[in-house]
Amino acid sequence: MPVTDVMTATEPLKGGDTLYRHRLSTRMWHWTNVVTFVIMFMSGLMIFNAHPSLYWGSYGANPDYAWLQIGAENGAGYLRIGDLQVETTGLLGRWEDENGMVRNRAFPYWSTIPRSYSLAEARRWHLTLAWVFSLGLMFYLIRSLWNRHLKRDLLPTRDEATPRNIWQDVKDHTRLKFPRGAAARNYNILQKLTYLAVLIVLIPGMILTGMTMSPNLNASLSVLLDLFGGRQSARSLHFIFAWGLVAFIVVHLLMVILAGPINEVRSMITGHYRLPKEKN
Repeated sequence: MPVTDVMTATEPLKGGDTLYRHRLSTRMWHWTNVVTFVIMFMSGLMIFNAHPSLYWGSYGANPDYAWLQIGAENGAGYLRIGDLQVETTGLLGRWEDENGMVRNRAFPYWSTIPRSYSLAEARRWHLTLAWVFSLGLMFYLIRSLWNRHLKRDLLPTRDEATPRNIWQDVKDHTRLKFPRGAAARNYNILQKLTYLAVLIVLIPGMILTGMTMSPNLNASLSVLLDLFGGRQSARSLHFIFAWGLVAFIVVHLLMVILAGPINEVRSMITGHYRLPKEKN
């Protein structure tokens, strides 16, 4: 079956047709992000272990009120968010390492880079990959503006952005009713809104809050301190943005599995996507 470029296709499309859906720049950026984000996230958890509390404001120290804290007391691990505290022994705060030794540390060894406690090594991993992550986003956005990918494929049309259409798409996803045939050629409104939120809110927010936490940049880019309300607020937002990306990835993987993992993964490797056949 011939392959059609989804960007220039003019012939009527139907289920079973194969399209060239993802350009090389998109695929390279996607898989680079997979590696860099996993390493950055796991090294970030180790950095968080150095002081497992989050604050709002400019300072933040043990006597200050932490809106989120992971720790151990009376032989039990706990997670506290505001006034709500739950026991997390064995998962967070207090757990056993691979040698059976009990550790009082926020995140367990299997979720961090490095596995054993080392703030210096975690920072090296985190800051090195941060450059890859940031430069990758910059080149991807420039490329997407140049080839009109953002405007053509991600910006919702006026008809798509109506509350009625958005609500209909929410109901379709809840019922696991996915587009088929020619309707699957383009992203639906929920996909567009989600990808835009990731591209213009979560990822830039994570990069900018990371810059705000850097003492070396505070003098030259003091505007960031004002923008995010201080270094501790930036640290809290950085944590929230990171977990927001994790939530996106979990939902994204779930949708890939439900929509057909072979076809979806192949399209992000080769660029070729087969339109799901219409149900009879």
